[in-house]
Amino acid sequence: MMYPVRGTEGSTVLYVSKMEADPSGFNIDAPRWDQRTFLGRVKHFLNITDPRTVFVSERELDWAKVMVEKSRMGVVPPGTQVEQLLYAKKLYDSAFHPDTGEKMNVIGRMSFQLPGGMILTGFMLQFYRTMPAVIFWQWVNQSFNALVNYTNRNAASPTSVRQMALSYFTATTTAVATAVGMNMLTKKAPPLVGRWVPFAAVAAANCVNIPMMRQQELIQGICVKDRNENEIGHSRRAAAIGITQVVISRITMSAPGMILLPVIMERLEKLHFMQKVKVLHAPLQVMLSGCFLIFMVPVACGLFPQKCELPVSYLERKLQDTIKAKYGELEPYVYFNKGL
Repeated sequence: MMYPVRGTEGSTVLYVSKMEADPSGFNIDAPRWDQRTFLGRVKHFLNITDPRTVFVSERELDWAKVMVEKSRMGVVPPGTQVEQLLYAKKLYDSAFHPDTGEKMNVIGRMSFQLPGGMILTGFMLQFYRTMPAVIFWQWVNQSFNALVNYTNRNAASPTSVRQMALSYFTATTTAVATAVGMNMLTKKAPPLVGRWVPFAAVAAANCVNIPMMRQQELIQGICVKDRNENEIGHSRRAAAIGITQVVISRITMSAPGMILLPVIMERLEKLHFMQKVKVLHAPLQVMLSGCFLIFMVPVACGLFPQKCELPVSYLERKLQDTIKAKYGELEPYVYFNKGL
């Protein structure tokens, strides 16, 4: 296996074999896979969204943070292996926010998307026939989404309690209204159409929940930096691009399971033995939802780079002038964390 190691000037990343890797020169922040390619990003997110990291102890997570910080300073404890540093970085990326370095709540982490998402998706798809069930599960799902959106926001732009409450209320209302309205409209439609109502509600709510939760970025702009991670300013255009990409990713994450699973269940429920074990329908949908999400979480997260690159020419005129005055033509791009 090849590992990233600092070059002679610190900025160049070389890839050397396990036997040649010197832990003291290991560049722990260099991605293991090329983040410019879709496959490289999928491998990266497959690594850090591993649901097994949810069950790692607080003590081990704190150890991972210490190891990452020491590696960044070039102080690696004697006897440390490259594999240990890679594992520490995996735990760090899965549990600590990339902007603040603070430990994220467990439920809001992307590594919790599989266990949390499979339960909610399965139950939304199973209990869609009665109005109370629709309202309850859409409310639970949007409560979960609001927490995930807040946890994975760009933390450089603070969000007030009032904004969070307004976002939560708006998204939940949108999801419930969409689900209830479409349930009423599809009463005379084929049964399969009714099974797709939860997806329509989830997609509509994502289009509201994420922008509302991150509205401060749209109002004041998202923090953009140069290639050396130096802050340049704030851009509303960059914020709009980042949030749009996150919305697309979230809808893509849920789409295959919530579109294909109803078709599968529609056919399975017609089988004689399935009609005898109706109590197992909900657990089966939960399990099948998990089968979709185990692939779709890293795939959806990998659709776009987390660290976005944007041409200076696309930014606001005032910010362009600031960059040109400071860098001239030497900085054609700016970079920002779009969040997840």
